Amino acid sequence: MLADRKSRGQPRPERGGERPEAQIFHHSFAADPLSVRKALRAALARFTRNMTGDEAGTLELLLAEVLNNIVEHGYGDSGQGMITLSMVRDGRGLSCSVSDDGIELPADCINRKIASETLRPHPDDLPEGGFGWFLIRDLAEDLGYHRVDGRNLLAFRLPLSPQPHQG
Repeated sequence: MLADRKSRGQPRPERGGERPEAQIFHHSFAADPLSVRKALRAALARFTRNMTGDEAGTLELLLAEVLNNIVEHGYGDSGQGMITLSMVRDGRGLSCSVSDDGIELPADCINRKIASETLRPHPDDLPEGGFGWFLIRDLAEDLGYHRVDGRNLLAFRLPLSPQPHQG
């Protein structure tokens, strides 16, 4: 019975019922603008069919900001490094991790706290690219950064509405 279920591509039953299929994306790519666009398209294709239009737009904006920042600031547009993007959809939303071996992320990108809308600077008053981190911090939850052995790891979660049960 189990072998027959596997051959038909059905999910394996878990105690107490069916377990929904895990939605996972893992992709490594060159740190250049064209590769980022291709990776972004692939990631969006994997998840957006199960999101609202607003959620899909938020995901696209968030990933584009993060990945383009890595290319531009982490590698200086050299295209000489690699980026790895991993994403998992679960009951809490979409958990994402991005790793690269570019230069270290400045601490104030992650740690800056915005108390209210009135403290948010106008985009024209920021240095080039400075508004991207305001967007990233506003759109993502559980944002964290760690650097070890010359590699950067940025992790965050995008909250999403619950998926309808498919059964």
